[in-house]
Amino acid sequence: MSFIADFHIHSKYSRATSPLMDLENLDKWAKIKGIKILGTGDFTHPEWFKNLEDKLKPAEAGLFKLKKMESPTRFILTSEISCIYSKGGKVRKVHIIVFAPSIEAVKKINNKLSQIGNLKADGRPILGLDAKELAKIVFDASEDCMVIPAHLWTPWFAIFGSKSGFNSIEECFEDYTKHIYAVETGLSSDPAMNWRLSQLDRITLISNSDAHSPQKIGREANVFETEISYQGIFDAIKTKNPKKFLYTIEFFPEEGKYHYDGHKVCDLVLSPQESKKYNNICPRCAKPLTIGVLNRVEELADRTEGYRPSNAIPFKSLIPLEEIIAESVGTSTVSKMVQKQYDNLIENFGTEFGILLDRKKEELEKISSPEIADGIIKVREGKVQIEPGYDGVYGKINIFSKSKISVSGRKFVSQKTLF
Repeated sequence: MSFIADFHIHSKYSRATSPLMDLENLDKWAKIKGIKILGTGDFTHPEWFKNLEDKLKPAEAGLFKLKKMESPTRFILTSEISCIYSKGGKVRKVHIIVFAPSIEAVKKINNKLSQIGNLKADGRPILGLDAKELAKIVFDASEDCMVIPAHLWTPWFAIFGSKSGFNSIEECFEDYTKHIYAVETGLSSDPAMNWRLSQLDRITLISNSDAHSPQKIGREANVFETEISYQGIFDAIKTKNPKKFLYTIEFFPEEGKYHYDGHKVCDLVLSPQESKKYNNICPRCAKPLTIGVLNRVEELADRTEGYRPSNAIPFKSLIPLEEIIAESVGTSTVSKMVQKQYDNLIENFGTEFGILLDRKKEELEKISSPEIADGIIKVREGKVQIEPGYDGVYGKINIFSKSKISVSGRKFVSQKTLF
């Protein structure tokens, strides 16, 4: 039986994170969304790690569950670490997701990292540590750990980021590159964009929510059909086996907040081609543009758009159910009407992913409305229009209108195909 996993989230001990990001609320929302395995996030933070020890108990090998209730949700030990350091004459800022197979491995990692920086300051600690040195510490703790570059293309804090990243995995991790089995695509890119880089052919592309509030978990996720255990997941990722790693669930990448180039303070968004006309300088304030993911992909790609490797893991692009309902009824996601419709659908069909991925239009119409059912099917088929995100501003998706005009006066129409 297949199951859904979201490995990269944050706890209430991370900056700009909801106080509701505790284990009980994460368990609740995992069941609503239809997520079987959820990353703990932030295991380096002393208080959060104490929570994990106090409230979780072992379940299947390498996985954990809540002590005080029976729940299908399983937790896997994960954390994100920010490495900021100088290398090759540049300041590098690289975020790394670490997976650990046991509490004992986490203790070893935390002990070493606490000698380098202040782990209490943030759930995602900032350390003056070379990414390859972090890899050494992690793999010394356990050879079954995983080190995965987070949100691969984010301009400011990613291994391929335009502001402070590298041009290859080898340049960053050197001798440890052979132990890097996966990268996280991030909200502003999808697998099809990453397939354009031959250097990623051996690498598994995973997708996670990077959620800062419980409702956001699962906005990107991974679908497996393998043994429910740490080793089962590890093997599926390491071997890039399409029979065990079925597909990823993606944002439409245009909706990510760094997809296009632009300058937020000047209310300017540009395609990579337009940025080149201005030499990557904002024509309104003469300061450098924030170069987005699509532009950076174009820079590093050695293949044309549309190329698909023979060993590629498929993907499906979705929009959260509350957003679909909100547009269908013409109101905001926080309205009572949207919440009523959302709760009604969940009550009748069980989980959000079950609704978004599997339910037929006729079934949806009986429980909700023709408009909501139509919206869900349009998203499933990729029939959406998008204003691309830029410079920290999320993109805007329109499901029902025939066209959408961007802030710079251009029309964007994206017809996405599910691979």
